[in-house]
Amino acid sequence: MLPGLSGTSTVDPLCEGYVAETNVGQDMMQEGFKKFRRRARRAASSDEGAAIISDDELRPLDETQVEIAAPLPRKQQVQSRLPMRVEPWHQLPQIPFDFKGEQRTRLPLVSAFRRSPTARAFDLLRTRMLHSLKAHGWKRVAVTSATSGAGTTFCAVNLALSLARVPGSRTILMDLNFHTPSLAQALGIAPHGDMARLLTEEELPSQHLQRLSETLAVATNRNPDSDASDLLHDSRTADVLALLIEEMAADTVIFDLPPLLEHDDATAFLPQVDGVLLISDGEKTTAAQLAACEKMLAGHAPLLGVVLNRAQQTDRSQVTA
Repeated sequence: MLPGLSGTSTVDPLCEGYVAETNVGQDMMQEGFKKFRRRARRAASSDEGAAIISDDELRPLDETQVEIAAPLPRKQQVQSRLPMRVEPWHQLPQIPFDFKGEQRTRLPLVSAFRRSPTARAFDLLRTRMLHSLKAHGWKRVAVTSATSGAGTTFCAVNLALSLARVPGSRTILMDLNFHTPSLAQALGIAPHGDMARLLTEEELPSQHLQRLSETLAVATNRNPDSDASDLLHDSRTADVLALLIEEMAADTVIFDLPPLLEHDDATAFLPQVDGVLLISDGEKTTAAQLAACEKMLAGHAPLLGVVLNRAQQTDRSQVTA
């Protein structure tokens, strides 16, 4: 007798048929089986040389192990017929982007100067930074400077482009310089979305973010806001960013922030980052300013490194901001 059957009809609603067994039917089968067994033994001993049937083969039905391949539960059958879910990352709109630098942009991009010393410098920065991030399980990197005009956006953009060259990776570049948002202009694309609305959940990530490639997405800002530090202090901002990063399965997120010594936006946002890259202008940033920035970062976010921009170069082929 099959497990779960006790002499009454049993219907499985998830299967196409049903299994039924009755006590009367079992008695009839047992009696018929005994007659068959006697005939088989007589045939085996006859001169005609009939095939010998072993005792194992002549076991009663209730001693025979029966294996039935049960059909999939209805829930799994329905799921198997549903279309595969598209990842949120692939649902982001992909816009044309000039990786080769054939169109005019405000800043030179390392994607258009792959063999330049600057491109090699950003690749080296990328590799060292990734080693540090992976060692600590970090993802969020803020790029800032002591004062404006040091090349923060230039470094953030080119670092993101270098990260995007890692096959299978996912990098998000976000413009959080509410005072002078310039990420879109640096990339040569139209500014899209309102960053304040994104961080207050009035705008969905799928409505705001845009993919430039399979490995790079950007969040630009078309609306400056001089009071953004209040928003960056808000606990909802942390929740929105955490959900965005998880939903997009991002490997690295680069935040382009305003200068540390000019606004409190960057300081307000420090609890949301895993590390900071500090950009130093080789022509005007002073040692005292760098020391002041390091003091502000102490106890709030690790300093991943100081990037020297516009350094004196003997190689004239290097692209600088």
